[in-house]
Amino acid sequence: MSSTIRICSIVYLFVCLQMQGQQILQKSEAIALALENNYGIKTANNNVIIAENNSDVLNSGYLPSLSGNAGATLDVQNTEGQLVNGETRTADGVETKRYNASVNLNYTLFDGLGRYYNYKRLKEAYQLSELQARETIENTITQLLSVYFEVAQNTENLQTLTKVLDISKERLIRANYQFEFGQNNKLGVLNAEVDINNDSINIITAKQRLISSKRDLNLVMGNALKTEFSIDTTVVFLLQLKKEILLSKLKTNNVNLLQIDKNINISTYDIKANKSTYLPTLGLSGSYGWNESSNDNPLAFTIQNTNTGFSTGLNLTWNLFDGGSSMTRIKNAKINLENQELQKNEISLTIERDFNNAWDDYQNKLEIYRIQESNIITSKNNFDRTNEQFKIGRATSIEFRQAQINLLNAQLSENRAKYQAKTAEILVLQISGELLNMEF
Repeated sequence: MSSTIRICSIVYLFVCLQMQGQQILQKSEAIALALENNYGIKTANNNVIIAENNSDVLNSGYLPSLSGNAGATLDVQNTEGQLVNGETRTADGVETKRYNASVNLNYTLFDGLGRYYNYKRLKEAYQLSELQARETIENTITQLLSVYFEVAQNTENLQTLTKVLDISKERLIRANYQFEFGQNNKLGVLNAEVDINNDSINIITAKQRLISSKRDLNLVMGNALKTEFSIDTTVVFLLQLKKEILLSKLKTNNVNLLQIDKNINISTYDIKANKSTYLPTLGLSGSYGWNESSNDNPLAFTIQNTNTGFSTGLNLTWNLFDGGSSMTRIKNAKINLENQELQKNEISLTIERDFNNAWDDYQNKLEIYRIQESNIITSKNNFDRTNEQFKIGRATSIEFRQAQINLLNAQLSENRAKYQAKTAEILVLQISGELLNMEF
């Protein structure tokens, strides 16, 4: 066995061992790992929790405020006083002690419906955060599937190149036999060795591409997999997709359109909340307090006082004119609402254009894939015939190698077309808002 054959055998064995004994990562499993571990999704989910906290009744202004106060003071004074009979009395170092404690309640009964609209606004903001999280999830899943299919393509490319290497090794063995029995010259052996070396280099390059794409995939999943893995290269196209149905769903399910609708609702509540400043505010206040004072002043009529009691009241506040700041805020809020509606019209046209482009691209790539499948059959038949002619000496090694390369290029092109078509299909589903409703 020549050194070239020995080196190629080692490379082939190494590749086979690497591809065996690995766990097969299904698409659904990869999606589940990304949903659980992707850092972007985790951040988006935390933002949803923050928005949910903000929309809670505890942040609505509907609940009263309750506060407690307590205090103590000590006065030390020198006192001098004159009685009615003209007698003067003095007291040095007289101590006066005062203690107080109270519980105070404040509650807004009416504020012009401002807190009502602010509460509604916070609920819309919470739903907007959910849509933003959904957008992050959709983008992450789209990225995940694109990288997953890249790994699948690199996996099949490596398998195809490995088969090419097998054929080249058989050709080298045949060329050595023919040279030993005088049926061929040394040039045939040298050409076969060169082609084996080139095939081996292609395998090394393809293997590195596969390793890199696997790292990219694991990164999207938050580096959840600590062991080597392989993926499922099965591709099933959703040929039952109908453009008209998807286009109708786009108008109600596209996450960008849903977000702009929420922003329009928020702007509407902003206007109403600002208008509430034109109305008065009615508040309720109440307190329960305890006060005690004591002193040892001989001139005082009482040496200790204790008061306890409850007090309540209503207060009405009406800002008749605030210099025009409320009017300015309302005008700006109306302009912002108009901008949101204009943006919705622009986004609607843009998304519909993107969908039509994505759909046409998907259909074109499907057609290219079908043509590449047909090309595979032609290239395979051409290679088989050339191989038979080469075995009986009617085809040269150059003709054999060219047929081999033509078949390899056809197989690689077919792989590329297949996964490009599937990636285009994923984009169609994402734009139409149906990505999360599909099973992969």
